[in-house]
Amino acid sequence: MSRTHHSFSIRRRLTAQLLVVAAALAGLLFYSIRTVADAAVEQTQDRILGAATLSIAEELRGGTDGIDIDIPYSAFSMLGALGNDRIFYRIEVNGTLATGYADLPLPAVAPTGLDPEFYDASHLGYAVRVAAVGRSVLVAGKTVPVVIAVAQTRSVQESIVAGLTNRALLLGAGFFALAALLAVAMARSVLQPVNELAGAVTRRGPQDLRPVRRQVPEELGPLVNALNGFIGRLSGALSRTETFIAEAAHYIRTPLATLRAQSEIALRQSEDEETRRQLRKIIRLADNTARSASQLLDHAAVIYRTDQRSDEEMALDRLIADIVEGFRPSAELRDVDLHYAAPPEAVMIAADRLLIETVIRNLIDNAIKYSDELGEVCVSLATEESMALITVCDRGRGLGGLELDALGQRFERGGNVADVVGSGLGLAIVTEVAEAYGGTLDLTDRIGGGACARFSLPLA
Repeated sequence: MSRTHHSFSIRRRLTAQLLVVAAALAGLLFYSIRTVADAAVEQTQDRILGAATLSIAEELRGGTDGIDIDIPYSAFSMLGALGNDRIFYRIEVNGTLATGYADLPLPAVAPTGLDPEFYDASHLGYAVRVAAVGRSVLVAGKTVPVVIAVAQTRSVQESIVAGLTNRALLLGAGFFALAALLAVAMARSVLQPVNELAGAVTRRGPQDLRPVRRQVPEELGPLVNALNGFIGRLSGALSRTETFIAEAAHYIRTPLATLRAQSEIALRQSEDEETRRQLRKIIRLADNTARSASQLLDHAAVIYRTDQRSDEEMALDRLIADIVEGFRPSAELRDVDLHYAAPPEAVMIAADRLLIETVIRNLIDNAIKYSDELGEVCVSLATEESMALITVCDRGRGLGGLELDALGQRFERGGNVADVVGSGLGLAIVTEVAEAYGGTLDLTDRIGGGACARFSLPLA
């Protein structure tokens, strides 16, 4: 049986594509959560930082002597509510540092309103987030601009974002795992109709060439139509093959039989020795050709029938008895004693009658053909466990040193039977039938001279 070479697997390809999509969606989910979380944490920190800056700005008081700066405790408590970040501030009055860190960066353009301006900066080796506001304060009847900047390190923000990132990573991994399971299940579900169709066709017997009438998805319609078309063409080809074999058997055997009969009539009527010698040669060639043609046709019929078997239950012991009786005239012409032994109970098998008849005829014909004159051919039937065993033994020339592997090949004959008419197809036919039914064929030399052929096949 030939093996199908697979270039790729649709299920694996579909699963891989779904997994790639799932991985992309999981990555997009992770990126989206990370981006939203980062923006949300930064926005929250900015609002708290801005509120703290405004609370400081609102506590500024002007007077005749200057500005009273009172930094409320609530400003730093708000900033400390998120964690242990470092806080820096800078207050400038009319461009002059009033309090705080002189090197804390201010915005490029000094703010003039209480709407906080946020920006990132670096201070004392820390990455900080800065909120800056501007305000005007009356001092001695004059308006004095004041800039308040408050900065906070980002460690708490980074810690919160890292925690949310880990959760997003776990969520993405869980989403991918769930999507992978769904991808495998979806691939199986999509291909299930294909597997069911293949199983339905596989379960058919070799002789079942009916069109496939199974309900399939719309996408499998062209495949089923193509399969039914192939089955129809195959059925037609097999029918034509069977017809050709039958017609060939008739048109080949009939002329050869007529030629042989006419040659025998001429042989009996002829008195010239040279003519009689030529006629005997013609008869021998006609017999050889008829046997070869018959064996070739039998072999073609066996090849066809092994794929188109019509198995039926039959009594093997009765079938062998009928065939043995049919060979008795041939055995008597060669002075060969033909014996048959069978068990008392019926031996039932389920097989194609034509194939089994062909096997038994070939085994008995070979035994008689290669037996010595005044010899014997013993045919026996027995059962061993679940097998029926047919044994045919002769007192002829034996196997000529060849094994079954050689004699079972087509057109292969032993070197000690070159003078006997034969085609070398008999044992090849028996071997093919044995393989078709899961049986065996064994050939051995018989003790005392001759050969034994043992053919087995399952009981019904």
